[in-house]
Parts: sequence; C-alpha cells; structure tokens
Amino acid sequence: MQPATVKKWHTTAFRLYWHRKSRNRTGRPPIPRQMQDLIRRLSRENALWSAERIRDTLLLLGYDPPCEDTVRKYMVKPSNPREKSTTWLPFLRNHLDVSWAMDFFTVVTANFGFLYVFVVVDHGRRRAIHLATTYNPTMQWVIQQLRESTAFGIQPRYLFRDNDASYGHGIRAFLDRCDIEEVRTAFRSPWQNPYVERFVGTVRRELLDHVIVLSERHLTRLFREFIDNYFHVARPHQGLAGDTPAGHGRPKHVDGPTKLFSFPICGGLHHRYERVAA
Repeated sequence: MQPATVKKWHTTAFRLYWHRKSRNRTGRPPIPRQMQDLIRRLSRENALWSAERIRDTLLLLGYDPPCEDTVRKYMVKPSNPREKSTTWLPFLRNHLDVSWAMDFFTVVTANFGFLYVFVVVDHGRRRAIHLATTYNPTMQWVIQQLRESTAFGIQPRYLFRDNDASYGHGIRAFLDRCDIEEVRTAFRSPWQNPYVERFVGTVRRELLDHVIVLSERHLTRLFREFIDNYFHVARPHQGLAGDTPAGHGRPKHVDGPTKLFSFPICGGLHHRYERVAA
C-alpha cells in the first residue's frame, strides 16, 4: 500500500471518532425564534445587505443580535445565487420621474376585426403620453409613433417594453440614437411593467368593456374623450395620493353655498364634476 492510503484511512477514522464524540455535546444554543424571524425579514426585504449590515441594524434598533456568522446562517438564501441586485419594484420607484413604458393591446371591432392600440405611459404622473391605433403594426409604424411621442425634446431616460415581435431590431437603434436606455422585461413577466399594464386594465374596465367599437375612427374618438376629458383631469389615482395625472391637486375650500356641475364623458359613461360658489 501507499503512504497516501494510510493517511486517508487515518483521516477517515478521525472523522468518525470526532463525529461520535461530538454527538453527546449540546453545541452552541440556538438563538430565539423572534431573532431568527427578524434576520430573515431584514435579509428578505434588503437584498443588498450583508450579515454585518443586518447585525449593525439590529444593534441600532436596540436588539442583542448574535455574531455575523450566526446572522449569515439564518439569512434567506436565494434559490439561484447571482450578483446581488435590487428587485423590480424599488428600481421602478427610483426612476419614476425619468421613465416611460410602452405596450400594445388589442380591441375587437363590431365586424370582428382586430385593432392594435399602441400606448406610451409616463411613470411619474401616470399620463398617457401617446396613443395610436392601427390594423397592421409594423416596426416602422412603431418608430413613427415614438418620434411623435418624443417631439420637442421631451423624452425619458428609460423606456420599458416587453418582447413583442412588432418592435423589431429597429426600435433599439432608434432609442440609442435618442439617448434613451431601453429596459426590456423578461418573457411572460407583465408584472415587471406594472404601470402600463395597470393603464391598459383601467381602459378596458372603464371604457372598452362597455362599448362596441365600430371603426378605427370611432375608437380614436372614444380614447381622446376618455383620456383628455376624464382620465387625465378628473379621475383620482391611488398611486398619486388621490390626485389626477394632470396634477391639478385638491381645490381650495369654498365657503358658503355651492353648486355642483357635472359634465358627461363618453355619452354619460363617466362624469367630470366642478364645484363652484352659488
């Protein structure tokens, strides 16, 4: 036999000996369950934090945390370890005022034709920057809509989009020339582009589910009235603390008797109200 074989036997025997001997030891006592839950919560909510950062934070909060190695033991481990990165929701919130999103959705007409609606939404104020319809969306048509959306030098820093085949390779080249950074969502992940998805859902629930679209011209007129006369100026948004995308804010209190005037929108489907002194 070789000397290495003898050494291997000795190492294996020592491992078995130490395992048997250490079974009777209680070892380091586990930390309280409340502390375990706190460590997991901080590591789950702060993907960029290390064990040292979590321990220091717990000290600042008045807890008596364990050492860094123990904190690291109870931290939430990602299923597929990769470079640390923030999640989509903080990323979106940190870029609201400098990012837009674009998307397509379809509308069925009275003769069962399919109209494609292209929309560009401003994340910061939830405004519909641009909205256009077509029966045949091509890459050149989309580029033209982006030109109209970014007229007069008004453009975002980031533009979110999905992987729709209508965009084509030319969209990326156009955005690069305009110094706009393209942010593509993952496949089948609409939650990564939530603001434009929420806008589309609102349009469907509050307009399209209650009308039969006769033609492209009819749909364009409905959109213009709904967006310009109601959605932007009269519809309160939870994400804006009850304000409207136009940013008019809450009106001042009117003393004395008042009158409430209503203005029908989309044939009375919605109403815009104004309160004035009597």
